[in-house]
Amino acid sequence: MFWGEGQLIHNGKYKIERQLGGGGFAVTYQAIHTQLNRRVVIKTPNLSVQNDPDYLKYLKRFKKEAQMLGECCADSHPHIVQVFDFFEEDGRSCLVMQYIPGESLWQFVQSRGALPETQAVKYIRQIGVALVEVHKKSIFHLDVTPPNIMLSFEPAVPNSCKAVLIDFGIAGDMSPPSTLSRTFGNKAFAPYELVRKGIRHPTVDVYCLAASLYYAVTGQRPTNSFDRFDDEELVPPKKLVPSLSKGVNQVILQGMALEAKDRPQTMQEWVKLLLESTPQPTPSRKQGPDYSNLENLLIDKKWREADEETARVMLKVVGREKQGWLDVKDIDNFPCTDLRTIDQLWVTYSDRHFGFSVQKRIWQECGAKVDYETECKLGDRVGWRKNGFWVNYDERDFSLNAPRGLLPSCWMVFSVGRWGGLWFSSLTSKLVKCNI
Repeated sequence: MFWGEGQLIHNGKYKIERQLGGGGFAVTYQAIHTQLNRRVVIKTPNLSVQNDPDYLKYLKRFKKEAQMLGECCADSHPHIVQVFDFFEEDGRSCLVMQYIPGESLWQFVQSRGALPETQAVKYIRQIGVALVEVHKKSIFHLDVTPPNIMLSFEPAVPNSCKAVLIDFGIAGDMSPPSTLSRTFGNKAFAPYELVRKGIRHPTVDVYCLAASLYYAVTGQRPTNSFDRFDDEELVPPKKLVPSLSKGVNQVILQGMALEAKDRPQTMQEWVKLLLESTPQPTPSRKQGPDYSNLENLLIDKKWREADEETARVMLKVVGREKQGWLDVKDIDNFPCTDLRTIDQLWVTYSDRHFGFSVQKRIWQECGAKVDYETECKLGDRVGWRKNGFWVNYDERDFSLNAPRGLLPSCWMVFSVGRWGGLWFSSLTSKLVKCNI
């Protein structure tokens, strides 16, 4: 029995909106958390396979998926789907996950064609960084393919798209497999040793992700690894897309080497090769700031260094590198596009813990007045003040354990490097004007 639209489950906690899809084993629903008014995805085993003799094994694997996914997203990684709940309903185990607005990389390319190189590399790098963290927990995904890479969009925010890895349904830990009776549904993206022998190793995810990049930049599925063993050649992506850079072409081919021993042996190694091989824009005097270093620092959760880099790029945006600080006029003239980009990077990689927009909402909760009293209330809330005194920059907690909204502070560019005054009120006025 499938759940219908409007049906309440789990004692009214979730309301079913629609069925999203279903495979041979599991079915997924879009639902609303009725108390939090938050959209979620609920995944549950398909009742039609209950009579399968291996159903109990499937169910055990499903519960293990929930445990592994919970472990993988324990640190709220921005590029791994988040898990919120796990419960039993109508004799079924239910996994409640983050709803990701957008579409899969597979759907995106099918409807719009191959992605530009820089855009494709950006998304694949994000997934690669996520997999580095997954592998640290001794877990492999084993199905890093375009249908399992979601491109999440926030329509109101330009350039806000990010890639999120979903579906850990066939993920496995690093213990040697005894018998593997899984069916791999995306064989064009899978290495021979996984499909044929069930071998689990970091190089499996390297192959899958490199094959996904192949698809993203060419719009075509790569040659099946089985056929390659029968002497069918893998067409280099650059042959299909002559404008593709030699570096990215080579990194794709390295990641898709037929023999596992010929690939980069860790995801971190392959991502590093990809970063080094990606063409960088030619500098020019009219070119705006480069946000790649800020993004890399945020990905690595180097919050203090990211705060200092934010200050550097903000000074560059308005041409105040020599002065080293911003006044009210500079803030008022600061481009909304750059302010929105900085905010979105912080919001994305801190999972909405840090960001200018986060600070603005807290300021509004403090009364939204342009006066020193409101500024102090804000400082108390976000950790800039303690016991009535502004906290020295070096004494702050630059981690996600810090109060929400602590960063970015950019202390070195506001009020000529000292705290106090109404610098944030000036920034907030700009945030309001820019609708951030």
